[in-house]
Amino acid sequence: MKAALVLETGKILLGESFGATGESFGEVVFNTGMTGYQEVLTDPSYAGQIVCMTYPLIGNYGINRVDDQSEKPQVQGFIVKEAARNPSHWQMEKNLSRTLAQSGVVGIKGIDTRALTRIIREHGVLRGIITTELEGLQEIVSRLNNLSVPTDVVARVSTSKTYTLPPMSMEKEILHVVVMDFGIKRNILQAMQESGFRLTVVPHNTPTEKILNLQPDGVFLSNGPGDPKEVATGIKTIQGLVGERPIFGICLGHQLLSLALGGDTYKMKFGHRGGNQPVQDLTTKRVTITSQNHGYAISEKSLEQTPLYVTHRNLNDQSIEGVKHRDLPVFSVQYHPEAGPGPSESLYLFDEFAQLMQEWRAGYAS
Repeated sequence: MKAALVLETGKILLGESFGATGESFGEVVFNTGMTGYQEVLTDPSYAGQIVCMTYPLIGNYGINRVDDQSEKPQVQGFIVKEAARNPSHWQMEKNLSRTLAQSGVVGIKGIDTRALTRIIREHGVLRGIITTELEGLQEIVSRLNNLSVPTDVVARVSTSKTYTLPPMSMEKEILHVVVMDFGIKRNILQAMQESGFRLTVVPHNTPTEKILNLQPDGVFLSNGPGDPKEVATGIKTIQGLVGERPIFGICLGHQLLSLALGGDTYKMKFGHRGGNQPVQDLTTKRVTITSQNHGYAISEKSLEQTPLYVTHRNLNDQSIEGVKHRDLPVFSVQYHPEAGPGPSESLYLFDEFAQLMQEWRAGYAS
Protein backbone atom coordinates (compact mmCIF):
# COMPACT_ATOMS: atom_id res chain seq x y z
CA MET A 1 0.00 0.00 0.00
CA LYS A 2 1.25 3.46 -0.88
CA ALA A 3 1.60 6.21 1.70
CA ALA A 4 2.59 9.86 1.71
CA LEU A 5 4.33 12.27 4.06
CA VAL A 6 2.96 15.79 3.67
CA LEU A 7 4.93 18.69 5.17
CA GLU A 8 3.65 22.17 6.01
CA THR A 9 6.03 23.60 3.39
CA GLY A 10 3.90 21.88 0.74
CA LYS A 11 6.53 19.18 0.11
CA ILE A 12 5.00 15.73 -0.46
CA LEU A 13 7.14 12.59 -0.17
CA LEU A 14 5.70 9.31 -1.46
CA GLY A 15 6.58 5.91 -0.03
CA GLU A 16 5.04 2.67 1.19
CA SER A 17 2.89 2.10 4.23
CA PHE A 18 3.98 -0.12 7.10
CA GLY A 19 2.45 -0.43 10.53
CA ALA A 20 -1.06 0.97 10.94
CA THR A 21 -3.07 2.53 8.14
CA GLY A 22 -4.84 5.89 8.30
CA GLU A 23 -3.52 9.34 9.07
CA SER A 24 -1.24 10.74 11.76
CA PHE A 25 -0.25 14.34 12.57
CA GLY A 26 2.76 15.61 14.50
CA GLU A 27 6.03 17.51 14.46
CA VAL A 28 8.51 15.82 12.13
CA VAL A 29 11.92 15.39 13.79
CA PHE A 30 14.97 13.26 13.04
CA ASN A 31 17.02 10.88 15.19
CA THR A 32 20.65 10.13 14.26
CA GLY A 33 21.02 6.88 16.21
CA MET A 34 22.30 3.82 14.36
CA THR A 35 20.61 1.46 16.82
CA GLY A 36 17.96 1.74 19.51
CA TYR A 37 14.87 2.22 17.35
CA GLN A 38 12.74 0.33 19.90
CA GLU A 39 13.81 2.65 22.72
CA VAL A 40 13.08 5.63 20.46
CA LEU A 41 9.60 4.33 19.65
CA THR A 42 8.70 3.83 23.31
CA ASP A 43 10.41 6.93 24.77
CA PRO A 44 7.68 9.20 26.24
CA SER A 45 9.78 12.24 25.28
CA TYR A 46 8.70 11.61 21.67
CA ALA A 47 4.99 11.99 22.43
CA GLY A 48 3.36 14.16 19.77
CA GLN A 49 6.17 13.70 17.24
CA ILE A 50 6.71 11.90 13.95
CA VAL A 51 10.24 10.49 14.05
CA CYS A 52 12.49 10.07 11.03
CA MET A 53 15.41 7.68 11.54
CA THR A 54 18.47 8.83 9.57
CA TYR A 55 20.13 5.39 9.67
CA PRO A 56 18.86 3.66 6.50
CA LEU A 57 18.01 0.16 7.78
CA ILE A 58 15.62 -0.07 10.73
CA GLY A 59 14.03 -3.10 12.36
CA ASN A 60 16.80 -5.61 11.62
CA TYR A 61 16.85 -7.09 15.15
CA GLY A 62 13.11 -7.00 15.70
CA ILE A 63 11.22 -6.01 18.86
CA ASN A 64 11.38 -7.51 22.35
CA ARG A 65 9.78 -6.66 25.68
CA VAL A 66 13.13 -6.01 27.42
CA ASP A 67 14.01 -2.77 25.64
CA ASP A 68 10.64 -1.00 25.91
CA GLN A 69 10.92 2.35 27.72
CA SER A 70 7.18 2.55 28.42
CA GLU A 71 4.05 0.47 28.00
CA LYS A 72 3.60 1.23 24.30
CA PRO A 73 5.05 3.18 21.37
CA GLN A 74 4.74 6.90 22.07
CA VAL A 75 5.55 8.38 18.64
CA GLN A 76 2.82 9.78 16.42
CA GLY A 77 4.40 8.29 13.30
CA PHE A 78 7.57 6.58 12.12
CA ILE A 79 9.64 7.25 8.98
CA VAL A 80 12.37 4.92 7.68
CA LYS A 81 14.32 4.37 4.49
CA GLU A 82 14.09 0.60 4.70
CA ALA A 83 12.22 -1.61 7.16
CA ALA A 84 13.99 -4.97 7.51
CA ARG A 85 11.94 -7.80 5.99
CA ASN A 86 13.62 -10.65 7.84
CA PRO A 87 14.80 -9.42 11.26
CA SER A 88 16.86 -11.78 13.39
CA HIS A 89 17.89 -11.71 17.05
CA TRP A 90 17.72 -14.24 19.87
CA GLN A 91 15.52 -11.92 21.95
CA MET A 92 13.16 -10.99 19.11
CA GLU A 93 9.45 -11.55 19.79
CA LYS A 94 7.87 -9.70 16.86
CA ASN A 95 8.83 -7.44 14.00
CA LEU A 96 8.66 -3.67 13.77
CA SER A 97 5.73 -3.44 11.35
CA ARG A 98 3.48 -5.67 13.49
CA THR A 99 4.37 -3.66 16.61
CA LEU A 100 3.40 -0.39 14.94
CA ALA A 101 0.18 -1.88 13.56
CA GLN A 102 -0.88 -3.27 16.94
CA SER A 103 -0.22 0.12 18.56
CA GLY A 104 -1.99 2.18 15.90
CA VAL A 105 1.19 3.96 14.79
CA VAL A 106 1.24 4.94 11.12
CA GLY A 107 4.60 4.34 9.45
CA ILE A 108 6.08 5.10 6.05
CA LYS A 109 9.09 3.46 4.40
CA GLY A 110 10.90 4.00 1.12
CA ILE A 111 11.45 7.68 1.93
CA ASP A 112 14.84 9.29 1.30
CA THR A 113 15.32 9.95 5.00
CA ARG A 114 18.60 11.82 4.58
CA ALA A 115 17.01 14.21 2.09
CA LEU A 116 14.16 14.70 4.58
CA THR A 117 16.72 15.40 7.30
CA ARG A 118 18.30 18.10 5.13
CA ILE A 119 14.86 19.70 4.69
CA ILE A 120 14.35 19.78 8.47
CA ARG A 121 17.84 21.17 9.02
CA GLU A 122 17.09 23.93 6.52
CA HIS A 123 13.57 24.86 7.65
CA GLY A 124 13.60 23.66 11.24
CA VAL A 125 11.12 21.24 12.80
CA LEU A 126 8.05 20.97 10.56
CA ARG A 127 4.48 19.91 11.13
CA GLY A 128 3.53 16.95 8.98
CA ILE A 129 1.00 14.25 8.28
CA ILE A 130 1.59 10.63 7.26
CA THR A 131 -1.40 9.26 5.39
CA THR A 132 -2.37 6.12 3.49
CA GLU A 133 -5.21 8.02 1.79
CA LEU A 134 -3.57 9.50 -1.31
CA GLU A 135 -6.52 11.46 -2.65
CA GLY A 136 -6.57 15.19 -1.89
CA LEU A 137 -2.97 15.50 -0.72
CA GLN A 138 -2.91 19.20 -1.56
CA GLU A 139 -5.87 19.73 0.78
CA ILE A 140 -3.79 18.26 3.59
CA VAL A 141 -1.26 21.06 3.16
CA SER A 142 -4.03 23.61 3.78
CA ARG A 143 -5.21 21.63 6.79
CA LEU A 144 -1.72 21.54 8.26
CA ASN A 145 -1.69 25.33 8.53
CA ASN A 146 -4.64 25.13 10.93
CA LEU A 147 -3.32 22.29 13.11
CA SER A 148 -1.49 22.92 16.37
CA VAL A 149 0.84 20.62 18.24
CA PRO A 150 -0.84 19.44 21.49
CA THR A 151 0.26 21.17 24.69
CA ASP A 152 -0.83 18.51 27.21
CA VAL A 153 1.74 15.89 26.28
CA VAL A 154 3.33 15.65 29.75
CA ALA A 155 -0.06 14.91 31.31
CA ARG A 156 -0.55 12.15 28.72
CA VAL A 157 2.66 10.28 29.53
CA SER A 158 3.17 10.90 33.25
CA THR A 159 2.08 8.28 35.76
CA SER A 160 -1.39 8.84 37.20
CA LYS A 161 -0.57 7.12 40.51
CA THR A 162 2.33 7.19 42.95
CA TYR A 163 4.36 3.96 43.06
CA THR A 164 7.59 2.74 44.64
CA LEU A 165 10.61 0.80 43.39
CA PRO A 166 13.23 -0.89 45.61
CA PRO A 167 17.01 -0.47 45.24
CA MET A 168 18.76 -3.17 43.20
CA SER A 169 22.10 -2.72 44.97
CA MET A 170 22.56 -3.16 48.70
CA GLU A 171 26.29 -2.39 48.59
CA LYS A 172 25.73 1.36 48.98
CA GLU A 173 23.88 3.49 51.49
CA ILE A 174 20.16 3.36 50.63
CA LEU A 175 18.88 6.79 49.66
CA HIS A 176 15.23 7.67 49.17
CA VAL A 177 14.56 9.64 45.98
CA VAL A 178 11.23 11.11 44.89
CA VAL A 179 11.01 11.04 41.10
CA MET A 180 8.81 13.66 39.46
CA ASP A 181 7.56 11.81 36.39
CA PHE A 182 7.25 14.15 33.40
CA GLY A 183 7.55 11.16 31.02
CA ILE A 184 10.33 9.03 32.46
CA LYS A 185 12.02 6.14 30.68
CA ARG A 186 12.31 2.75 32.34
CA ASN A 187 16.08 2.68 31.82
CA ILE A 188 16.44 5.82 33.94
CA LEU A 189 14.51 4.25 36.79
CA GLN A 190 16.59 1.09 36.51
CA ALA A 191 19.87 3.05 36.54
CA MET A 192 18.82 4.79 39.76
CA GLN A 193 17.78 1.50 41.34
CA GLU A 194 21.19 0.06 40.43
CA SER A 195 22.76 3.11 42.11
CA GLY A 196 21.12 2.02 45.37
CA PHE A 197 18.21 4.47 45.35
CA ARG A 198 14.82 3.63 46.79
CA LEU A 199 12.37 5.37 44.47
CA THR A 200 8.96 6.91 44.96
CA VAL A 201 7.62 7.96 41.56
CA VAL A 202 4.95 10.67 41.64
CA PRO A 203 2.73 12.29 38.98
CA HIS A 204 3.92 15.44 37.22
CA ASN A 205 1.44 17.67 39.06
CA THR A 206 2.27 16.53 42.61
CA PRO A 207 2.49 19.60 44.91
CA THR A 208 5.58 20.52 46.92
CA GLU A 209 4.05 19.74 50.31
CA LYS A 210 3.09 16.21 49.31
CA ILE A 211 6.62 15.51 48.06
CA LEU A 212 8.23 16.84 51.25
CA ASN A 213 5.82 14.76 53.35
CA LEU A 214 7.38 11.67 51.73
CA GLN A 215 10.62 12.67 53.50
CA PRO A 216 12.99 12.01 50.58
CA ASP A 217 16.74 12.45 50.64
CA GLY A 218 16.52 14.07 47.22
CA VAL A 219 14.24 14.84 44.28
CA PHE A 220 14.83 13.79 40.66
CA LEU A 221 13.26 15.73 37.77
CA SER A 222 12.75 13.41 34.81
CA ASN A 223 12.83 13.70 31.05
CA GLY A 224 9.61 14.32 29.14
CA PRO A 225 8.05 15.74 25.98
CA GLY A 226 7.00 19.16 24.75
CA ASP A 227 7.53 22.79 25.61
CA PRO A 228 8.78 23.21 29.20
CA LYS A 229 6.84 26.46 29.58
CA GLU A 230 3.61 24.47 29.29
CA VAL A 231 4.43 22.54 32.50
CA ALA A 232 3.36 25.32 34.88
CA THR A 233 2.45 23.08 37.83
CA GLY A 234 5.82 21.34 37.68
CA ILE A 235 7.67 24.67 37.65
CA LYS A 236 5.73 25.83 40.71
CA THR A 237 6.48 22.61 42.58
CA ILE A 238 10.20 22.85 41.81
CA GLN A 239 10.28 26.44 43.10
CA GLY A 240 9.02 25.15 46.45
CA LEU A 241 11.54 22.30 46.54
CA VAL A 242 14.68 24.38 45.90
CA GLY A 243 16.54 24.72 49.19
CA GLU A 244 14.50 21.98 50.85
CA ARG A 245 16.21 18.94 49.30
CA PRO A 246 19.03 18.14 46.85
CA ILE A 247 17.66 18.20 43.28
CA PHE A 248 18.92 16.54 40.08
CA GLY A 249 17.17 17.18 36.76
CA ILE A 250 17.68 15.77 33.27
CA CYS A 251 16.35 16.73 29.84
CA LEU A 252 12.91 18.36 30.38
CA GLY A 253 13.62 18.39 34.12
CA HIS A 254 16.80 20.38 33.38
CA GLN A 255 14.76 23.00 31.52
CA LEU A 256 12.05 23.15 34.18
CA LEU A 257 14.66 23.72 36.89
CA SER A 258 16.07 26.73 35.03
CA LEU A 259 12.59 28.14 34.46
CA ALA A 260 11.79 27.69 38.16
CA LEU A 261 14.87 29.70 39.11
CA GLY A 262 14.20 32.60 36.76
CA GLY A 263 15.81 31.41 33.52
CA ASP A 264 14.26 31.16 30.09
CA THR A 265 14.09 28.54 27.33
CA TYR A 266 13.80 28.68 23.56
CA LYS A 267 12.80 26.28 20.81
CA MET A 268 15.79 24.98 18.87
CA LYS A 269 15.76 24.86 15.08
CA PHE A 270 15.87 21.06 14.91
CA GLY A 271 16.98 19.92 18.37
CA HIS A 272 19.30 17.13 19.50
CA ARG A 273 18.04 13.56 19.04
CA GLY A 274 20.40 10.62 19.00
CA GLY A 275 23.11 8.81 20.92
CA ASN A 276 26.13 10.66 19.55
CA GLN A 277 26.09 14.18 21.04
CA PRO A 278 29.51 15.34 22.37
CA VAL A 279 29.32 17.20 25.69
CA GLN A 280 32.18 18.81 27.60
CA ASP A 281 32.34 19.23 31.37
CA LEU A 282 33.71 22.77 31.71
CA THR A 283 35.35 22.02 35.06
CA THR A 284 37.27 18.85 34.18
CA LYS A 285 37.40 19.44 30.39
CA ARG A 286 36.31 15.83 30.03
CA VAL A 287 34.24 15.07 26.90
CA THR A 288 31.52 12.42 26.94
CA ILE A 289 29.33 11.15 24.13
CA THR A 290 25.72 11.42 25.27
CA SER A 291 22.21 10.30 24.43
CA GLN A 292 19.80 13.19 23.88
CA ASN A 293 16.23 13.84 22.87
CA HIS A 294 15.07 17.43 23.14
CA GLY A 295 13.84 20.32 21.02
CA TYR A 296 14.21 23.11 23.60
CA ALA A 297 17.26 24.57 25.33
CA ILE A 298 18.13 27.09 28.04
CA SER A 299 18.82 30.68 27.02
CA GLU A 300 22.29 31.53 28.29
CA LYS A 301 21.60 35.24 28.64
CA SER A 302 18.63 34.48 30.88
CA LEU A 303 20.89 32.79 33.44
CA GLU A 304 22.65 36.06 34.27
CA GLN A 305 19.93 36.98 36.76
CA THR A 306 19.69 33.51 38.30
CA PRO A 307 21.73 31.59 40.90
CA LEU A 308 22.70 29.07 38.20
CA TYR A 309 25.95 28.79 36.26
CA VAL A 310 26.84 26.71 33.19
CA THR A 311 28.73 23.44 33.81
CA HIS A 312 28.48 21.60 30.46
CA ARG A 313 28.35 22.54 26.78
CA ASN A 314 27.45 20.77 23.56
CA LEU A 315 30.55 20.77 21.35
CA ASN A 316 28.51 20.80 18.12
CA ASP A 317 26.66 24.06 18.72
CA GLN A 318 27.87 25.32 22.14
CA SER A 319 24.36 25.12 23.62
CA ILE A 320 24.01 24.67 27.39
CA GLU A 321 24.11 21.04 28.51
CA GLY A 322 24.36 21.44 32.27
CA VAL A 323 23.89 23.93 35.11
CA LYS A 324 24.49 24.08 38.88
CA HIS A 325 23.20 26.27 41.68
CA ARG A 326 25.91 28.50 43.16
CA ASP A 327 24.95 27.83 46.79
CA LEU A 328 22.55 24.86 46.99
CA PRO A 329 22.83 21.13 46.12
CA VAL A 330 20.92 21.57 42.88
CA PHE A 331 22.11 20.63 39.38
CA SER A 332 20.87 19.37 36.03
CA VAL A 333 21.97 18.17 32.60
CA GLN A 334 20.29 18.29 29.20
CA TYR A 335 21.03 14.66 28.32
CA HIS A 336 20.16 11.15 29.51
CA PRO A 337 22.89 9.83 31.85
CA GLU A 338 21.70 6.23 31.52
CA ALA A 339 21.64 6.38 27.68
CA GLY A 340 19.10 3.74 26.59
CA PRO A 341 19.95 3.74 23.72
CA GLY A 342 23.46 5.09 23.43
CA PRO A 343 26.63 5.32 25.52
CA SER A 344 26.63 5.06 29.32
CA GLU A 345 29.63 7.29 30.02
CA SER A 346 27.57 9.66 32.19
CA LEU A 347 26.31 7.24 34.83
CA TYR A 348 28.72 8.90 37.26
CA LEU A 349 26.17 11.71 37.61
CA PHE A 350 24.02 9.45 39.77
CA ASP A 351 27.03 9.03 42.09
CA GLU A 352 27.34 12.83 42.29
CA PHE A 353 23.66 13.03 43.18
CA ALA A 354 24.14 10.37 45.85
CA GLN A 355 27.03 12.33 47.37
CA LEU A 356 24.91 15.50 47.56
CA MET A 357 22.14 13.57 49.30
CA GLN A 358 24.54 11.98 51.75
CA GLU A 359 26.01 15.37 52.63
CA TRP A 360 22.54 16.86 53.02
CA ARG A 361 21.42 13.95 55.19
CA ALA A 362 24.48 14.32 57.42
CA GLY A 363 23.89 18.05 57.79
CA TYR A 364 20.18 17.58 58.42
CA ALA A 365 20.84 14.98 61.11
CA SER A 366 23.26 17.24 62.92
